[in-house]
Order: sequence, then C-alpha cells, then structure tokens
Amino acid sequence: MDRPGINPLNWPVLRQLRTGDRLGRGPAVESAKTKNLVARTVTADRAVQSVCPFCAVGCGQKVFVKDERVIGIEGDPDSPISRGRLCPKGASSEQLVNNPLRQTKVRYRAPYATDWQDLDRDTAIDMIADRFLQARRDHWQDTDGHGRPLRRTLGVASLGGATLDNEENYLIKKLFTAAGAIQVENQARI
Repeated sequence: MDRPGINPLNWPVLRQLRTGDRLGRGPAVESAKTKNLVARTVTADRAVQSVCPFCAVGCGQKVFVKDERVIGIEGDPDSPISRGRLCPKGASSEQLVNNPLRQTKVRYRAPYATDWQDLDRDTAIDMIADRFLQARRDHWQDTDGHGRPLRRTLGVASLGGATLDNEENYLIKKLFTAAGAIQVENQARI
C-alpha cells in the first residue's frame, strides 16, 4: 500500500538506522525542504548595528536590510551589554518599522471631535510649542504667599519613556527644569 513517489527507505526512522544517526539529530531527519532552507540574514544586502529602542538597557542589535527594507533583527554578539541576546520585545522590534498599521503621519483630534486629521510636522510642532508656552505662562508662580522665590510652573509636566536613552532623558530633564517645571518623571523609574 505504497503511495506513488514515496520510498519507504527514505522514512526518517529507516534513514536513522541506515546512516547510524540513532538519536535522530543529524541529516537523517532532514527533509528535502529543510535542506534547501536558507536564513533570511544570509540573503540580506547589509547588516547595520543598532540599539534596541524598548528599554534603557541598550542591548545591541544587528538589523538586516534587503532592498532598503528591514528583513530581520538579531542580537549583536559584539555588544558588551547584551552579548548577542535580545529579550522577546527586542527580538520583535522589526515590527516597529514593518507593521502595516504603523502610523507614519502626525494625527490630531481636536477637543470634542470624533475624527482625526492629518497635520504636517511643522504645524504640529508649532501647536505643541504654543500650548507649552501658554500653560507655562498661565500657571507660573514667581513667589509663594510669603514672598519667597519659587520661579516654577505646575502647568507643565513631563513623563518620559524608557525607550529613550540616558542622553535624551538628560536633555529632556534640563529642558523642563529650565522651563520651570518641577514635575519631571520617567517611566523607567516608576
């Protein structure tokens, strides 16, 4: 009851016995499809060193690019921090650039509106700056009730993310402190 084109001598168990691969961990258990598989990283045009964007650890990544598209991300064995390892989030960071649902435009929803609208980047930055300055101006406290200097605002706060590196968080802290904000926190500490 042999099917046409199927040779029982090529069954994995018989190949194991015939080739001496008794534990079935070698070529005896490889199918023709498996033998012809090639890693995506081998077909890449280039590999670029990067840093994982998910937390403040700074694990090294090798980003494999083919036809100007990210095709895979692996841990960078040359990284003294992660030594070639990535956590599940770091290993899935390829989805950050290749996800079809990724937002690539600045979206804005006005107060009480139900629909989003696309804005150009410069308009969005101007809106943020105007609101930042207005909130700072509206809530500025120059002195307390006893005349002691405060020079602060409670109308502006910052909650940073752990996806930023130490240098970026340092600059954000300096910016908000210079603007008089005293409520500056980072998600990595919470």
